[in-house]
Amino acid sequence: MGIILWIIFGAIVGWVASLIMKTDAQQGLILNIVVGILGAVIGGWLMSFLGEGSVSGFNLYSFGVALIGAVALIALMKAVRNS
Repeated sequence: MGIILWIIFGAIVGWVASLIMKTDAQQGLILNIVVGILGAVIGGWLMSFLGEGSVSGFNLYSFGVALIGAVALIALMKAVRNS
């Protein structure tokens, strides 16, 4: 994927993950993009660890993988912040 698609994909995934984790009011556009991109990396790593495919483009499977990673990242950030 090109850099522009990574930014768009990251923004969408980060926004949906922040809605799921109820942190949307605390995150802005830039943090949504960062969380979405890092979530794609984390989700891809987790799926490759489990023997499945990782993020491979702008499709529904990649969205799900990235969303799992982004939700895990937000949960980790909330746990660290609250401790």
